[in-house]
Amino acid sequence: MQPYRLWRSRLKNGLQTLLILLGLSLVLSVPGYLLAGVGGVLICLAAVLMAVYLSSWVPARLILASSGAGLLQRHQAPELYRVLDALYRRAGLSLPPRLYYAPSPDLNAFAVGDRRDGGIALTEGLLRTLSLRQLAGVLAHEVSHLRHNDTRVMSMAAAMSRLTLWVATLVQVVLIMMVPMMIRGDIGIPWLALLVVALSPTVSSLLQLALSRNREYTADLDAVALTGDPRGLASALEVLERFHGAWLESLFGRHPPAWLDWLRTHPPTRERIRRLLALGEDTADDGRPPLFRHTDTGSPVITERPGPLGRRYWIVRRR
Repeated sequence: MQPYRLWRSRLKNGLQTLLILLGLSLVLSVPGYLLAGVGGVLICLAAVLMAVYLSSWVPARLILASSGAGLLQRHQAPELYRVLDALYRRAGLSLPPRLYYAPSPDLNAFAVGDRRDGGIALTEGLLRTLSLRQLAGVLAHEVSHLRHNDTRVMSMAAAMSRLTLWVATLVQVVLIMMVPMMIRGDIGIPWLALLVVALSPTVSSLLQLALSRNREYTADLDAVALTGDPRGLASALEVLERFHGAWLESLFGRHPPAWLDWLRTHPPTRERIRRLLALGEDTADDGRPPLFRHTDTGSPVITERPGPLGRRYWIVRRR
């Protein structure tokens, strides 16, 4: 029953992703059509595809080097690499695993790149706070982002939102230039166009945030499929919620307003935990055993903290 629920949730999230991307395309198309008709729509969509294509040529190591991260070698973090090897193998990723270290006290992890060229960075705060079992859930979540090329999907959404803002601004300039003709009565006031131009950037931004939340839900589900251990990731999220939720409580109290959820890049942590625990145990794909057998583990051993990659690291030929 659990694998069925997992695949059902995946299908639901996949359909939501498709609908959100279609919504972003529609919102972009409307000001493009107002500006230049069908040709304007085609030019806008072509510009988005070109931007995504060009961004795929930016090496992941360039972003990691600019963030001040350092490359963790295998002998420096053997336990983490053993977990990551297993996750890459289960995810069907052929690129060699690469872990990066960010000397920050924040509790954070992020994936950069895609399934052809990518890496995962962990902060010092995360390594010191989470156990190996919890880190395995976090790593599986980031591996899922690489597996499904989520950074490329979000790059497309970001390009659509920026282009929607630019085209809407251009339409506003054209409307301002038409004000003298409106005053003389040569043309009527295009109230519908004004409304669309005013709302389209906001709607596009909200759809982009919704897509980000959707991809986080999908990555959670895929992480469970890779580890077979929903409680490992759920316990990690509980720790992160205690750390990151403190500032929200200082602003809004223990019950933040509901509208705040619309402005989040990540779903509410309590909802993520509820969905994970609802899946039950032993939910790995293909009946594989869980990475951890319901017993917590200590923090991983890091024998040495690497220094920053440096500005020249990104030009090194990909191995």
